[in-house]
Amino acid sequence: MAENNIECNSVVDGNVEEVPNKKIIKFNPPLYKQRYQFVKKLVEQHQPKKVADLGCGDACLLMILKYQKCIEELVGVDINEERLKWNGSRLSPCMGDHLDPRELDLVITLYHGSVLEKDCRLLGFDLVACIELIEHFDSEDLAKFPEVVFGYMSPAMIVISTPNSDYNSLFPSAVFRDSDHKFEWSRMQFQTWALDVANHYSYSVEFTGVGEPPAGAEDVGCCTQIGVFRKIAKATESAVLEHHGKHVYEVIYTTSYPSLQQMDYCRRVVTYLVYREVNRMKRRYQVSLRQHELEPESADNGNPTRKFISDPPVPVLTEADKAMEMIPQPFCIGDKFYVPLERIIAYPRLGHICGNVEKLREFLADVVELNCDGSAVKVDLHDCGDY
Repeated sequence: MAENNIECNSVVDGNVEEVPNKKIIKFNPPLYKQRYQFVKKLVEQHQPKKVADLGCGDACLLMILKYQKCIEELVGVDINEERLKWNGSRLSPCMGDHLDPRELDLVITLYHGSVLEKDCRLLGFDLVACIELIEHFDSEDLAKFPEVVFGYMSPAMIVISTPNSDYNSLFPSAVFRDSDHKFEWSRMQFQTWALDVANHYSYSVEFTGVGEPPAGAEDVGCCTQIGVFRKIAKATESAVLEHHGKHVYEVIYTTSYPSLQQMDYCRRVVTYLVYREVNRMKRRYQVSLRQHELEPESADNGNPTRKFISDPPVPVLTEADKAMEMIPQPFCIGDKFYVPLERIIAYPRLGHICGNVEKLREFLADVVELNCDGSAVKVDLHDCGDY
C-alpha cells in the first residue's frame, strides 16, 4: 500500500467525499483488485470446479476466474438486472478461445435474483464468494443470509469480505464508505458473527484481510477483513440432489466455452498441431537437403565442380529432438516425405491430448493423408503450399 500525503479528497473504492486538509490513502493495487486477487489465489490453491459469485455486480471477478483452468462452471447472482445484461457480453468467448480451446468445458451463467432466495441450481458448489456483500443487508436480511448460503447452498468453501470499521479512523470522514451500507463492523464484531455462523452450520473459519495499514497504524488491521469458511461436515442429502427444487432465479446470460472435451474442437487442435510439427520437420529436412545436395568434388583451374547427393542425410536434430533419437525418424521416398505417428505423438501436447498412436490415427482419419499401413503422415516434399 502506498500512502499519499496530499491534502485532497478521500477516496475508498471509488467513493469521494470533500474533506479539506486531510490525507488521502491510496492502495496499490486498488483495494477491489486485491480482493479479487485473494479469491483467485484461493481458486489456484484449492482447484474448485464450480464457483459462484453472489452479488457479482459488474462481473469483474467472473472475468478473472474464467481463465482458471480448473473451473468448469461459473455463476454470478445479482439483484441488478440491467447491470447483468450490460456486462454479460464481456464473458463471451473470444477468437483466441476458439483457436486455443480450454482443456475442460466451461459454462458461465448470470442469474437475476436475490441471494437471500433459495435456488437449487446453486447447490453442489465448491466455492461461493460474497465480496463486499453482507454490509448491504439490513438486520432482517442479514439474519436470513446464513441459512440460505451456509445452510441451504452449503458449499465446500465460502469467502466473505466486508469493510473493517477499525480502519475507518484513518479516513477523513466518519461516515460509512458507501451510502448503501447498512453497517460496517469492527474486527471483533465480524469475527464474533462469523464464528457463531461457522459453529452453527459446521464450518471452520480463518480470518485475514487485504489493504495493509500505513506504518505506525498497524493496530487498526487491514482495510478489508475476510473470513474463509470451510465445510467440516458431510454434505446433507438435500444438498446432493442438485436438480430437485425450485428455480427462482431468472437466467440473464449464459455461454459455453470451446474445450478439448468437445470432439470437433479436439480434432481441430490435433490436426493443426500435426500439420505444424510435420511442416516444421519437412522444412528442416529441406534445408539440410539444400546444404548437402551439392558438394565440392575436384578443382580445375580454380573452378570447383559439384555433384548431387542422391541420398540426403537425416535432418539435423535440435537438443529437444536428441531425447527422441530412439523414436522412428522422418524419412523420404522419392518426392514424398513421411513422419511416423510414433514420432508425432512424442511431442508433449499431442501425447497429452491423444494418449496413444491409435487415438492419434483416429483423429487424423479422412483429414490427413497417411501411408498405406497408416503408420506415418505422408506429404509432398517439394510442395511449399502443403499447409
